[in-house]
Amino acid sequence: MEVSGLKERWAAGALLLVNMIYGASHVLAKGVMPIYLSPTVFIAFRIFGALLLFWCVMSFSKNLPVARSDVFRFMICGLFGITINQLLFFHGLNASSPMNAGIIMAVNPIMVAVLSFVGLGERLILRQWLGICLGSIGAIALTLYGSTTVQAQMGDWLLLGNSFSYAIYLVLVKSLMAKYPPLQVITWVFTFGSLWLLLFPPLYPALAKTNLRIIPSEVWLKIIFVIVAVTFLTYLLTVVGLKYVSPTVASVFIYIQPIFVISFSYFFAEIGWSDDYTKAINYPTIGVMMVVFVGVYLTSHPINKKNI
Repeated sequence: MEVSGLKERWAAGALLLVNMIYGASHVLAKGVMPIYLSPTVFIAFRIFGALLLFWCVMSFSKNLPVARSDVFRFMICGLFGITINQLLFFHGLNASSPMNAGIIMAVNPIMVAVLSFVGLGERLILRQWLGICLGSIGAIALTLYGSTTVQAQMGDWLLLGNSFSYAIYLVLVKSLMAKYPPLQVITWVFTFGSLWLLLFPPLYPALAKTNLRIIPSEVWLKIIFVIVAVTFLTYLLTVVGLKYVSPTVASVFIYIQPIFVISFSYFFAEIGWSDDYTKAINYPTIGVMMVVFVGVYLTSHPINKKNI
């Protein structure tokens, strides 16, 4: 029991770090698009760069033969967890704002809960359902409050689709985590995700229009951060966390993203790493966010031990 509890705490720490990195990326990635890279090209940099890192690391690890019956699940995880997820997120972030991106991701737990309930038979007590609903209401209210243009609202819808796509991935990848090492799982998921991206026709004209020579060094640092930390490290930590906690519990940590987005918005604006997005932070916004945090508490305490 003590070893199991320690693993659960390590998994929780990994998922907390994932969402802290995501909070930073919402602010930094916004400054790269669309001036230097289009969302589609940025996605290509992110996926293929991380794929190279995953294969390099996996070549030094011990792996299991992949069963033919699991290949299709790997393909679907690559489609929803990588290709569709990233396309919707980056195009949504390009049209919306870092604040909205962090908040809309908070809707993810209710999507995961429904999918887990239907597909995995995961049981949730009434208090957890209340917390998920309350947190989602707060996140949606904050999203609607911050959407003042048609373009921003369209971006918010794309971000919502991104959240749903990621929820499907969290549920589907759980069974693969029970059979294969985390590094092997995420490497193959990224492999199939990159193949799906190559089938996306708008990628090629967007690449042809990209001028890499105009990208300054500070922007390259942001791109590298997105590839190494936001993609390679976060996806690896997520599959490690999913090995010891349920998809619903894992998705609850996404609720914490807004507080990280706020913190990094102030920090990066102060040191000149990003534009100033802090004007969207005010007392009504903070008040609605508190509703989200109440939802976090109700959803994560207590946790049904049978589902961990």
